Amino acid sequence: MSKKLEIRTPDDWHLHLRDGEVMRSVLPETARHFARALVMPNLDPPVVTAAHAETYRRSIMDALPPGSRFRPLMTLYLTELTDPADVKAAAADGLISAVKLYPAGATTNSESGVKDFSKITPVLEVLAETGVPLCVHGEVADFDVDVFDREAVFIERVLDPLRTRVPGLKVVLEHATTDDAVAYVRENKPSVAATITVHHLMINRNHVLAGGIRPHLYCAPIAKREKHRIALREAATGDESCFFLGTDSAPHPDRLKESSCGCAGVFSATVALPCLAHVFEDRGALDKLERFASLNGAEFYGVAPNEGRVVLEKSADPEPAPSSIQAGGDRVTVFNPGIETEWRVAARYGG
Repeated sequence: MSKKLEIRTPDDWHLHLRDGEVMRSVLPETARHFARALVMPNLDPPVVTAAHAETYRRSIMDALPPGSRFRPLMTLYLTELTDPADVKAAAADGLISAVKLYPAGATTNSESGVKDFSKITPVLEVLAETGVPLCVHGEVADFDVDVFDREAVFIERVLDPLRTRVPGLKVVLEHATTDDAVAYVRENKPSVAATITVHHLMINRNHVLAGGIRPHLYCAPIAKREKHRIALREAATGDESCFFLGTDSAPHPDRLKESSCGCAGVFSATVALPCLAHVFEDRGALDKLERFASLNGAEFYGVAPNEGRVVLEKSADPEPAPSSIQAGGDRVTVFNPGIETEWRVAARYGG
């Protein structure tokens, strides 16, 4: 016997597409199941101006499969030299949906990020004025801070003072990984929200490190203790609109992941919805999946929910997901949580 679940077509509020051949290879994996995605700007060089964002948007649209209705939502990469007037104009034109703050050195292509947070106040004031959210990679990059503590330290040292300095700022704490983040969002909603990834709902740090290092599960922020994963699952499957899906699907060629200094990122776009269905069913919360994946993020960003539908089906004999995809001359490994996921996307209709 099969089980079916129909939901509004979901959005991905945190996605890495890269550019060039990699972008053209991974884009269909998201466009197949999602109506919209907030596209991260940490290219090399990063997307720091409105003109660059428009060029990047056009390249994504040009790479879409024929007939696709997928819509990329663009972001700007915040630096200490970002022009507030350029941000204001991009917001007025409807070109950008968010501005992204990377602490310098915290993650992939974050070298141009922010070191002195006092220097970005004029841009933050523009965001508060226009209502454009600030998306933050919530980790400090200080070497003397333990990698498992960097999210909690960021909230205390950076995020809370930043919000005090610029009242009215809307903030998304991206890829939350700790119960500290969950608690902070709950205490400061509705002006603060958090995205939660598929992989952080399914793995803890033992999956990454116990019995050997698994490079394709290594991400930034790194997966934490089991108690933190439990807090994330409770938040995602609950009734609070301040938590919503952002896969942080981040493709890297296998040759760069499987190296002496492997890069951070989990490529989950291909299996995101089946994995989510597994998590929500495990929590007895399939009726909450649509809220998390299709409604909460749209509400926070002030856009209408999608009118299309996606049908998920559970079968005792599901079609296996591919282990990797080809991206030019490279392979990109697809997220494998180490368990059998019996769900699949059976149909999508209406956009």
